[in-house]
Amino acid sequence: MPTDPVSIGLAILGIVAGGMLKGATGAGAPVIAVPVLAAVLDVPTAVTIFAVPNLLSNIWQAWAYRGDALPRAFTAVFAAAGLVGVVAGTFMLASLPATLLEGAAAIVVLVYVAFRLSRPGWRLDRKTAGRMAAGVGLAGGVLQGAVGVSAPISVTFLNAMRLDRATFIGTVAIFFTAMSVSQIPAQWALGLMTGQRALMGLGALALVFAGMPLGNLLARRFSADVFDKVMLGVLTIVALRLGAAALGLA
Repeated sequence: MPTDPVSIGLAILGIVAGGMLKGATGAGAPVIAVPVLAAVLDVPTAVTIFAVPNLLSNIWQAWAYRGDALPRAFTAVFAAAGLVGVVAGTFMLASLPATLLEGAAAIVVLVYVAFRLSRPGWRLDRKTAGRMAAGVGLAGGVLQGAVGVSAPISVTFLNAMRLDRATFIGTVAIFFTAMSVSQIPAQWALGLMTGQRALMGLGALALVFAGMPLGNLLARRFSADVFDKVMLGVLTIVALRLGAAALGLA
C-alpha cells in the first residue's frame, strides 16, 4: 500500500472524479477510478476494492430509476449475460500477470475514448440492440471482471441507442448491479477480496457519494458535451500512465 501523500491524493481524486462522472451521466465511476487506483496500486487490488462501491451505488441508482429502465426482457437478458461474463473475467484477473492487465486496461480505455470521439452521431436502433444484448452483456461482464471497467462495451452500447438520461441510468444500473452481485463472491472465492479490501471499498464508496453531487452540479452548469470531453481527456492521461507502467516506463 502506498503511503506517500501524492499517491494517496491521486487515488482520492480519481475516486471522487469517478463519482462526479457518475453523478453527471449515471455511469463511468470505474472508468475513471479503477485506472487511477491501478496506477497507484495494481490492477487486481484496484478492481477488487472498487467492486464494493460499484455494487452499493448501483443498487441505489437501480432503485431510484426503477421505473425508467428499458423493457424488462431486454434488461434481463443484458444483465444476466453480464452476470455470467464477470465470473469468467474474475478468473482472468486472478491468473493473468499484472503487467498484462495494466496494458489491457490502458488499451480498453483508449479504444473507448477513440470510439466516442470518432462516432459522435452514430445511432443503434432498438431492434438491432435487442439481438445484440446477450453478446454485448457477456463481453461487458468479462471485461468488468478482468480489468474492472465494462464501460467501453456496455456504456458505448447503451449510448449508441441514444437513450434519455433516466432510461440510460435505470438500465445501466441494473446491469452493473448484476455484475457486482456475481463479481464480489467470485473475488472472495479466489482470495482476491479480503476484509481489508472490503473496508477500503467502503471508504471508496464514501468518496464516490461525495463526488456524485458535484457531478450533478457541473452537469447543470455546463453542457454534457463539454463535461464529457473533459472526462475523456482525463481518461486518456490515465490510460497513457497505465500503458507506461505496463511497459516498465513508470
